[in-house]
Amino acid sequence: MTDDVWTISPGALDDKLRIEVLAQSADEVVTRMPVAGNTQSLGRLHGGATAALAEATGSWAAMIHASTMGRVCVGVDLNITHHRGPRGETVTATATPLHRGRRTATYEVRIQDAEGHLVATARITNLIVDA
Repeated sequence: MTDDVWTISPGALDDKLRIEVLAQSADEVVTRMPVAGNTQSLGRLHGGATAALAEATGSWAAMIHASTMGRVCVGVDLNITHHRGPRGETVTATATPLHRGRRTATYEVRIQDAEGHLVATARITNLIVDA
């Protein structure tokens, strides 16, 4: 185990989606994304933007876990269910662990709107590999 815990550094797509990191730890990662600018042709939040938010949030959580072992991770599975359109100007994603092992890490990502309504749920699994 190492004392060097990885710190989230958003990538180019995260910047384009304007994903903001609100909290990061080995137990939970919380992010926020605006609805405006991330909509589809009908003006609703784009499912792909929601999936990208879920993948980023869950992968960052897995990366923090992997870093405690001096390793990194790569995504191998993402599934998402969209429950409703969001109300308000932002959505917030919270990733919590379902399984944190030496070779895989699986996280549940709950995405809620500004009023606290559940917008989507996702599950992401990452393979933990040597750096």
